[in-house]
Amino acid sequence: MTMQKQFGPKGWTPDNLSALTGKTYLITGANTGVGFQGARILLSKGANVVMLNRSASKSEVAIEKLKKEFGSTAKVSYITIDLAKLDSIRQAATEILEKVPSIDALICNGAIAQIAKQQLTADGFESQLGVNHYGHFLLSGLLFERIENSQGRIVVVSSEGHKMGLRCIQFDDMNWDKNYHPNKAYSQSKLAQTMFAYELQDRIKAAGKAVKVYVCHPGASKTSLIRESASFMTRASWVFMVKIGLAQTAEKGAYPEVMCATQEGLEERAYYGPTGLMNFGGPVDGSKIEPFVLNKNAQTKLWALSEKETSLNWPI
Repeated sequence: MTMQKQFGPKGWTPDNLSALTGKTYLITGANTGVGFQGARILLSKGANVVMLNRSASKSEVAIEKLKKEFGSTAKVSYITIDLAKLDSIRQAATEILEKVPSIDALICNGAIAQIAKQQLTADGFESQLGVNHYGHFLLSGLLFERIENSQGRIVVVSSEGHKMGLRCIQFDDMNWDKNYHPNKAYSQSKLAQTMFAYELQDRIKAAGKAVKVYVCHPGASKTSLIRESASFMTRASWVFMVKIGLAQTAEKGAYPEVMCATQEGLEERAYYGPTGLMNFGGPVDGSKIEPFVLNKNAQTKLWALSEKETSLNWPI
């Protein structure tokens, strides 16, 4: 499924943004990298940004930086959440519902990647699947009614990595107990996120709800996503990509998620991100949705499994 370009040869940039005063955006994983840059762009237009981060100390450092840039009155705060722990997500959702009366967009940005050896979350999930997919599935579901009341959006930040594994969900071994591979497990986590988004679109349409759901990816961006938990070869390959200029800045990597959170007139059945060489960088616009992502049987099976594993029946 290939999209027509909407934003011309230069693609979407923050120049397309108008004032965002009075708008509230929640971003997971917002104290560094793409999430931090997304917060910067939104704050530059007067938005209220709530950062959803695991580390309180790193959140405070990030907020200090942002207030130094935009002034002490900048509307930025944080709520602690650990996407690897379902109890933490539930606690954070309760706090959000108490403190945040309106949600114009929930940006599901936080992620872990290329974990060299199999690790399990506190709830027994393969760590990348647990954080990237199950964590955001639960958070989105718990906040769904607030987002709907706000006529808001859910932005799922996927990755080009969703194309690079098995291209299907390994339902008979979701934790990769038999054949763990860091890249393939990461790919499955991102494919699961992407399938979740398109299945959610279908369910929202069938239920006549007001929430919009968008899928994007940041391209290859200079962030700390590839870190110590990755294998030496993965880290070395990433350093090489950065040195030869294949990786763009984290700020440019934030353009797609900010666009999906704010821009009017976007298509929902779409996949937005950089459209240059291998989609690593370049103008931000729509690109091809691979057919395997739209496998309806897999989408509905994944949804049922995700509800079961997170003990959440979505209000839809």
